[in-house]
Amino acid sequence: MSAIAGIYRFNGERVKSEHGGLIMEALRQYPANQSMVWIQNNIMLGCHAQWITEQSVQEWLPSYDSNRGLAITADAIIDNRDELMDQLQVPYHLRPHMTDSEILLLAYEKWSDRMPERLVGDFAFIIWDERKQLLFGARDFSGARTLYYHWDEQQICFCTAINPLFSLPFIHKEINETWLAEFLAIHGVFEPPDVSTTIYKDIHQLPPSHKIIIQNDKVSVSRYHSLSNVIPLQLASSEEYEEAFREVFNKAVTARLRRTKRNVGAHLSGGLDSGSVVSFAARALHNENRTLQTFSYVPEAGFVDWTPKHRLADERPLIKQTVQFVGNINDHYLDFSGRSAFTEIDDWLDILESPYKFFDNSFWLRGIYEQAEQQDIGILLNGARGNYSISWGPALEYYTKLLKNLKWLQLTKEIKRYSRNVGVSRKRLYSIISRKTIPSLKQRSSSIASCEFPQLINSDYAKRVGIYEKLNDLTFTGIGSTDDLPDDPLEARRVHYERVNMWSATGTSNCKLSLHYSLWSHDPSNDLRVIRFCLSTPMEQFVQNGMDRALIRRSTKGWLPDSIRLNHRTRGIQAADSIYRMLNDWPLFINELDHVYRDSRMQQIINMPVIHDALAEARQGISPNQAYNPSIKLLMRSVILYRFLQKNF
Repeated sequence: MSAIAGIYRFNGERVKSEHGGLIMEALRQYPANQSMVWIQNNIMLGCHAQWITEQSVQEWLPSYDSNRGLAITADAIIDNRDELMDQLQVPYHLRPHMTDSEILLLAYEKWSDRMPERLVGDFAFIIWDERKQLLFGARDFSGARTLYYHWDEQQICFCTAINPLFSLPFIHKEINETWLAEFLAIHGVFEPPDVSTTIYKDIHQLPPSHKIIIQNDKVSVSRYHSLSNVIPLQLASSEEYEEAFREVFNKAVTARLRRTKRNVGAHLSGGLDSGSVVSFAARALHNENRTLQTFSYVPEAGFVDWTPKHRLADERPLIKQTVQFVGNINDHYLDFSGRSAFTEIDDWLDILESPYKFFDNSFWLRGIYEQAEQQDIGILLNGARGNYSISWGPALEYYTKLLKNLKWLQLTKEIKRYSRNVGVSRKRLYSIISRKTIPSLKQRSSSIASCEFPQLINSDYAKRVGIYEKLNDLTFTGIGSTDDLPDDPLEARRVHYERVNMWSATGTSNCKLSLHYSLWSHDPSNDLRVIRFCLSTPMEQFVQNGMDRALIRRSTKGWLPDSIRLNHRTRGIQAADSIYRMLNDWPLFINELDHVYRDSRMQQIINMPVIHDALAEARQGISPNQAYNPSIKLLMRSVILYRFLQKNF
């Protein structure tokens, strides 16, 4: 794992060594085991390396092979090493110690610019092809590693992080007002759909699933496809699908565990996704006489759970059932006393180098990385992206499809069993799927929901920047919701994986947290092999016998307790104590909001009448049970943006 950097001069002039020194010096804010630079005439490559895997300890980056005329700097952990080395015909005696960057160079030699689509893992890399006088790079399919760049008529400069680029004397900070306007206009936590842009006007990023080629002073960015040509899987029985799933999922979970001697940790909630990851990881580590460390966020002491009975703000009862059943786990329950979304703002702005929206969970997300660093964790597992892969299985959408296709007998059987599992009457279930079947009712419901969140952007600012028309486009302001997805669940899942902007924010935050705390986040539910398997599996395996998320529920029999595996009625809920945590700092929060309200620059950007109303509500004191109220979201987003602008402009 590394932070990488580079400069390439178009005009053939030699890169100034002091420029390379400036960008590498700026990377010293991150811990590293080794920091190296390679310069040859008009190309400079740098690597600020953190050693996670056994092979990375022996890795020399940047590296240059004069025989092949290739140089590389890479931020990568490749998970399908064995398959790649088979295809590349690497001698068996060389495989255990072959570094990931060596595999990348071999893959580039064999497949050229088609090689990224064959890779499974997290990566961002740049290869200098001396013979072709060409720079080639790529970012992994879901953006787990970042790569930013700046280019003008003289050169292109790139780096894993943004701020080191500003250490160069010819790169200056300027707001990208289109990005900022779209960021404010989108109601959800998602960023603008053009993920090649950033908050800075002249700083671009390589989007997930994209490659970059620089040749003849021209920069070309294009998408590659890792999920094309998925072949439908046809097995003889449900049991065979379960066995096949366990095999591919186990490979995804254990791919990195065997490659590090450092400790292994995992996020653990009371649900299926993280529980499944933990159960497979703990068993694999047991075979190596190693123990899995789990980290679970719990509410701060004194918090009174106000959430409905079917939701749990404190998931300890569920988590402990998993821990006791699975075994070989050292579990940690962390309440992060004294910390809140408000106290975390400055640290997150430094980490992300950008304004952000996901403040609700910010205090425990960063807190778990801190705890993992103290435990010398090298790999920190999670199951964050399992909703569309391992735990996919949207029962109501599937039943809607059955209703549209007039499959009455199958629908009746499914509804009867599903009603019993979830504890909801059949009459209500039929009412729900009937509304989903009628487009006009569905559209009306979506329109009502979209109006619940007030528009944060100043309309005059939206007009000046040129996005005013988008404010009435629900498919834009509602980015990240399910309203603009196709009704057909299979098509909706396909569209989900096509939209690279859906991945960017999560990948960026995990990448930058990992750099700050020198550990690597890994989500086996987002492994390409797992995703391809799930996309190839018939839908009837995901919704079956009145059971949603059926494949993972059946496949983890014996791996998870039935109380978790078959739990249809109780679910955890995150950050229900977010306002409760802010109560001690509430006067400071109100005081800063007063500054926001009076700030002339913010008045030009923000819809101040909306802030006025939300601030009036906040002055009276917002109850802890309003943690998900739009008012707190509007106010926190405004404070975060205000601080970012104060720090940077």
